[in-house]
Order: sequence, then C-alpha cells, then structure tokens
Amino acid sequence: QVQLVESGGGLVQAGGSLRLSCVVSGSIFVADAMGWYRQAPGTQRELVAVITSGGSTNYADSVKGRFTISRDNAKNTVYLQMNSLKREDTGVYYCNADIRLHGNYWGKGTLVTVSS
Repeated sequence: QVQLVESGGGLVQAGGSLRLSCVVSGSIFVADAMGWYRQAPGTQRELVAVITSGGSTNYADSVKGRFTISRDNAKNTVYLQMNSLKREDTGVYYCNADIRLHGNYWGKGTLVTVSS
C-alpha cells in the first residue's frame, strides 16, 4: 500500500527557515512527479512547488526565490526548503506524488506556523 509521510513542520518566526520532507513508503514504488501543496485556514489547497522525476521544477509565484523543492529518487523522498518565511506561509503542507502504475496520492499533511 502506498503511503506518503511528511515531516519537518513546526513553529518558526518570520524570516526563519524550515525543511519539509516527504517519503514514499515501500521501495517497490516509483514516484514520477512529486509536489507540495498548502492550505491555510478558510482557503483552498494551493500548489506550492512541483518537481518531475527528471528534476524540472515549478513554483507558485508567492514562493519563488524563497522555497526550493528537491528530491532524492533513490530514497523516494521529496524535500521543500523554505527560507525567509512569512506569516502568510502558515498552513498545512501536503505532499503529493504520482506513483507509477498506482495513481496519485496525498500525505496527511504537516503544519507550518509562522509567527511575527
């Protein structure tokens, strides 16, 4: 069974940094595109960043220059390095992955809270 497990969320002051990780459980599964989405209270879930298996990336305009998505294909893991965090970055961050031959999956989310 495919599972995506996120970690690395927490409370940080504005201007600080956090690094999120998401691992796809089970070495038999191969992840194609992987990405991070977030949802703030009262808002819809929105794309933060995506990365293909070949390393091509795309970012939301609001995080360009501050966030970096990367992946380790050998570990089936995707990362999100978040720098210069702002209060508006607060939300639940969800990992998403296209698992080859199995479909699209979501993690349960990890909470990021940025205080002023």
